[in-house]
Amino acid sequence: MSESLSGKIILSGNQYGKAENRVVRIVRDTPRHEIRDLNVSSCLRGDFTDAYLTGEQSKVLPTDTQKHTAYAYAKKVGINSPEEYALALATHYVDDIEPVDEALIEVEEFAWERAIVDGEEHPHTFVKASAEVRTVAVTHNKENTWIVSGVKDFVILKSTGSEFKGFLVDPYTILEETDDRVMATSLVMQWRLAGTDPGELGFDGLFARIREIAIATFATVHSLALQQTLYRIGEAILEEFGQVAEVRLSAPNKHHFVYDFSAFDDVENHKEVFHADDRPYGLIQAAVSREDAPDAGPAWVTYRSWL
Repeated sequence: MSESLSGKIILSGNQYGKAENRVVRIVRDTPRHEIRDLNVSSCLRGDFTDAYLTGEQSKVLPTDTQKHTAYAYAKKVGINSPEEYALALATHYVDDIEPVDEALIEVEEFAWERAIVDGEEHPHTFVKASAEVRTVAVTHNKENTWIVSGVKDFVILKSTGSEFKGFLVDPYTILEETDDRVMATSLVMQWRLAGTDPGELGFDGLFARIREIAIATFATVHSLALQQTLYRIGEAILEEFGQVAEVRLSAPNKHHFVYDFSAFDDVENHKEVFHADDRPYGLIQAAVSREDAPDAGPAWVTYRSWL
């Protein structure tokens, strides 16, 4: 029997902003130029009830204004790191725009590598780097600030050093156990700082070192399961950096199946030829944190996951 509700209808939440502003900042003060290539989204939260209930816009900062602000701040404060740039934007909205109680700035950074010409780095020519994307989410209100940095589309594979056996079996289980398999994933990895200070490495240095730790751990841990590898990556990051409160990892299992040559008399496959199958895939996720980690507040509430 269904239950009929009769409570008053209210606006129970709202937010708005400008999504995916493509901001490219080139520093050209010297003959050797530098480039930062960002995708910037701003999301404002506050008392915007009238805009939703009556259409009254006096408290609404136009999303077009937010677009212009993203570009202006790329020049005004620069982009020493995407975290510092996002912090400046979030602080501006909360401190300078009265109706705004909380701001979320999400940044994706696309990497470029300096072109090599005649064996030397070229001062103002760049080549698109790998497909991985650096990510930053800064949430700021009048009481606190949360920084979540990370990387997505981080594709990594090892051709041995992984097994999967001893798993639960039911009438529908046909998967064979293996003690030697290809393990590959497109990793999403994010880390939340305990405060706003990245430490002596700075935000860029911290990002680079955490990426190194993830690669080294993935490569050197003899994996009994992808779950184990994810935990060990998170553990290694927390062991090295006391300023990191929590690490979250999401890893689709990019399956590589040994191709069946049994129909052929003259070809053998000793785990040398594989079929890469992108769907369906196992999706393994883990959160690794410290017992004394400060409260995450809205740190993990993204622009799109708010719904």
